[in-house]
Amino acid sequence: MANSYFQFKQFRVEQAQCAMKVCTDSCVFGAYVEVKEAKRILDIGTGTGLLSLMVAQRSDASIDAVEINKEAQQQATENFAASIWAERLQLHPVSLQEFARENQQTYDVILSNPPFFLSSLKSDNSAKNTAKHTGDLFFEDILSFAQKHLTPQGKLYLLLPPAEARHFAELALVHTLYLAETLEVYTYTNGQCIRHIQTYTFTQQPTPTISQLHIREADKVTYTSEFRELLSEYYLHL
Repeated sequence: MANSYFQFKQFRVEQAQCAMKVCTDSCVFGAYVEVKEAKRILDIGTGTGLLSLMVAQRSDASIDAVEINKEAQQQATENFAASIWAERLQLHPVSLQEFARENQQTYDVILSNPPFFLSSLKSDNSAKNTAKHTGDLFFEDILSFAQKHLTPQGKLYLLLPPAEARHFAELALVHTLYLAETLEVYTYTNGQCIRHIQTYTFTQQPTPTISQLHIREADKVTYTSEFRELLSEYYLHL
């Protein structure tokens, strides 16, 4: 059973009410995105509020977070309120579609760890299905929103499994959003690539940059130096 909370150096994430708990690939994602110069950030499908809290630690930005699940809404609200960045964090308890109809803001950074596994079998857990499958939050909705509300020099970041990431890249072209960078995240050295962290911009690159990050060494236990460096601002014991 997952712990009811996850303690970071500067904040704590309570997660008992959320179907999707804090996981390593989400932490890599939150530490990887570039937010230092951002003035406004949007976190789509915030869940526990993990990503919003991680980017709040590394920026002075105002952060909007959208979440449709009621249990997750309550959890994120509590986590935001308990943090030292509470005044910069705003939870919007609506779907992205509803938020898009009312939103007048533009964003320097939009990030999302969206529902995924387009072709995977769903589990019997309806909350987890909502969090992991594109039933309530479609890729097209993310792209349509980004096309309208991302600043001209802004960046859209996605965390997806490899197959879904390739599919998203194809859809993005229709919305004049272009893949600029991909970070391939591997379980361990010589292990499996489990996620792609993608960066999209309005500027088309001749060849998107591809890099790799391995979470653990070949022994499957020891964190790699690259992982330690990336998460050193967040993890208590690195």
